[in-house]
This record gives sequence, C-alpha cells and structure tokens, in this order.
Amino acid sequence: MLTITALTPPESLSRTRETGRTPLRVGLVQHRWHENEQDLRTELDEGIAEAAHLGARVVFLPELTLSRYPAFVEGGDNPGRQAEDLLTGPTFTFAAKAAAEHGVLVHASLYERNDAENGEQYEDGLGFNTAILVAPSGELLAHTRKLHIPVTAGYYEDTYFRGGPAENPYPVHEALGGVKLGLPTCWDEWFPEVARAYSLGGAEILVYPTAIGSEPDHPQFDTQPLWQQVIVGNGIANGTFMVVPNRHGNEGLISFYGSSFISDPYGRILAQAPRDESAVLVADLDLQQREDWLALFPFLATRRPDTYGVLTEPVDHASPFGRA
Repeated sequence: MLTITALTPPESLSRTRETGRTPLRVGLVQHRWHENEQDLRTELDEGIAEAAHLGARVVFLPELTLSRYPAFVEGGDNPGRQAEDLLTGPTFTFAAKAAAEHGVLVHASLYERNDAENGEQYEDGLGFNTAILVAPSGELLAHTRKLHIPVTAGYYEDTYFRGGPAENPYPVHEALGGVKLGLPTCWDEWFPEVARAYSLGGAEILVYPTAIGSEPDHPQFDTQPLWQQVIVGNGIANGTFMVVPNRHGNEGLISFYGSSFISDPYGRILAQAPRDESAVLVADLDLQQREDWLALFPFLATRRPDTYGVLTEPVDHASPFGRA
C-alpha cells in the first residue's frame, strides 16, 4: 500500500504568530472493495496501522467502508436488508476494534438501518448513509447522516437512503482536545451551503467519506477534476481543511477513481492519492490557518443573509434546475 506524507505544514499566507496549538496529524486510507471480507478488513486495518505508526491521531475511511457500493442498481422492494445497526453492526465493531488496537480515533461510514420507535423498519425500507467517529475506548464520539442524496444513473441512492434529518443537520463535533470536526458525506460535498453551514458552526475540518467514479451514462466524461475543484473551492470560501477519502477500483458499472486528498484553507493540496492504487495519506494540519485566512478574507463576517431568501424557497423536485 502506497504511503504519502506531508508532515510539515506549509506557511500561513497571512501572518504567523505563536498560538500554542500543535499541528494536528491526520491519516486517510484509500482502499478498494474486496469480495473476500477478510481481505477487505485486512487492507483497511493495515492502512490504519500505517497511519497510526506515522503519528496520526485520527484516521478517516471512505464511504460505506465495509460494503460493496450498492446503488449502481436500484434498491428494489427491501433495500434495507443490507443495512446494519449503528452501534452493534459490523462497521462500528470494526472501527472500535481498530481504534483500540492502534490507539487512534477511527472514522468510518455505514448503511445504517432506519428503525422506527417500536423497533420495526419503516415501510419504504430505506436507511441512512451514516458517518461515525469512534474512540479507542469504544465510545461513539460522533455520527452524522448524509443529507443530500444523488438520483443519477449508476448512483441510485434515493432507492436506498433517506436524507438526514432537518433538525440539527450540521452538527460540529469536538475531539482531540477541542478540534472541531464536521462529518458530512459524499454528495454533500458538492453543495456550498453544507460547507458554509459547518463553517458558521465553527468547524475547522470537514471530512467527506466518498464513493465516486465514472458516470455510466457518460463513460468518456471524467468528473474527477471538477469534483476536486469544487471541494477545494468550498474549503477556500469557508476557511476549512478538507479531508476526502475515496475508494478505487471497478465494482460493476462504476470504476471508482480514488484521488483521495487533504487540502488546507488556502486551497493547497497537502497530500493526494493516485487514481488506481490503495494508499495511506498522513498530513499535519496547522489549524491556526483557518483563523488567519478568515481574518484576511472575512467571508463569514461580510455575508448578507438578508438577501439570501431565494436559497430557502421551495424547489421543484421534478426539474434538474430546482425551480419551475
């Protein structure tokens, strides 16, 4: 497995001063799905171990970490048969075991079963696409449900997942002595509103577990450069570090293009994985850069919320443009 490190943060572009905050070393694992479950778990565990060995305090994993990507076909009558319990399912169990063995926080992603209060599944059989953060103690430190659900060919996620709840949709979680994290998922990364809402909530790092690759209806169209540009741009506009673990490899109709990366608030790529190889990225994040950048370019302080009413108007879900 390829290892790529960026263990010295680049300088702040605005000013340098002593803050007492030590750079945060983070890790990311880019993997491919294996039909043999043990091979899959071994690859992920070896990646976590490598990042921990290099001093990472938290390791981030791709979307639907232990699963084959399901949504290249529609979900059918009971898509939730593939879903798992948040706290007792295989993904949490794997993340907790790896966190304990390697002494790091582990972030992972799962297809969460959506149970009603009486323990019965909802009639539509849909679950949630959920990101979790687990401590070495086995404690679930955070979980966030994917808000925006894609509906395009090869990514029929609306036939598997409900969108996350409108109540507290952008939770900012504190860990590692006060580091503020937002944990949205994949399709959420395309929406500037998501990054802005998290930034307004104080998030310093946004993590987007991702499963993205080819477009079955447009096989010659490579979306990788656009995907990366929009995430990096949202980080610039909101003063956030972006951590984006993707998978690679062919899983039927989709060839996932890897290219996982970590960027800083100035839009600099600190570390990036190749398109077609498993990899571990480890980078030091100078969290002071968020404050410096937003002081130099105060995007949050100079907003005009009184003019943004159009952003909350009802949409026409039948139109790709949102409005009739």
